[in-house]
Amino acid sequence: MWFKNLHLYRLHQAEVVALEVLEEALAAQAYRPLGGSEATRLGWRTPGGRTSPRFVHEVQGHRLLSALRQERVLPSAVVREEVEERAADREAAEGRPLPRRERQAIKEQVYEEFLPRAFVRSQRLDLWWDTRGGLIGINASSRKRAEEILDLLRQTLGSLKVTPLATQNLPMRAMTTWASDPGSRPERLILGDQVELKASGDDGVVRGRQVDLDSDEMQQLLESGRHASRLAMEIDGVVDFVLHDDLAIKSIRFSEAMLDEAAQADDGDDAILRLETDFAVMAQALSRSINELVAWLGGDAYTNPDNFTMEMTD
Repeated sequence: MWFKNLHLYRLHQAEVVALEVLEEALAAQAYRPLGGSEATRLGWRTPGGRTSPRFVHEVQGHRLLSALRQERVLPSAVVREEVEERAADREAAEGRPLPRRERQAIKEQVYEEFLPRAFVRSQRLDLWWDTRGGLIGINASSRKRAEEILDLLRQTLGSLKVTPLATQNLPMRAMTTWASDPGSRPERLILGDQVELKASGDDGVVRGRQVDLDSDEMQQLLESGRHASRLAMEIDGVVDFVLHDDLAIKSIRFSEAMLDEAAQADDGDDAILRLETDFAVMAQALSRSINELVAWLGGDAYTNPDNFTMEMTD
């Protein structure tokens, strides 16, 4: 339940979809098993598992949605070996080298034949919707996967006015300043021991774990003109994570005190109540931390969303 990564998006629509309407729309786009010839499929699932009938859980304005993505995994080496074998047989039988287009046709045939026998990989992807803060966060390791969930939500709702969360000050610039100047760090911000430094030229990337950012070695790298593109940090002693230069938040960890608070809540051994309790504690902590982070980065870049929106519609 506890999110590990977050890709954040700002909603630019004042009206919040009614819970009953959203529940019905999600159910209409529920996940269905992969067909024999399908490579991938994505659909909504109930966050509480198969025994739960609800597709959305809401606690104090925070909504939890879950999607299931399945794909058939067909190793390229297996396809390539079969193609080479069939092409060799054809060349021997016809006494001529096969042109590229015929090899491509063999490859497509092999792919179609082997795909139904490929094993299926499943991935659960959770979506946090802060209806009061106008924010969507997707627990996905990559931006590509997050965009797939947004596209599914667009199809489900019919339209979605949303942009990736952006701030007035570039995260890379702020992270570089915080790393190089201890006096510039906000009061409730504690920097961690992971960093990625990029050079403006072709000097490559320096990645460090368990490093002291205030050491002479790290400060010299920063003084040489390198910029912090990733930086581990902790906010208010509640949550720590690695901030990326595109505002992606990864490797999220919540404090032991917060986890204990959630664990001590009386759920009466009700799995759904436990899910909602954990989600409420997590969502409130993330909301506070993200609001602080955005403020430290100069505030939201799009204070007037009418000037910059990406409306996703059918």
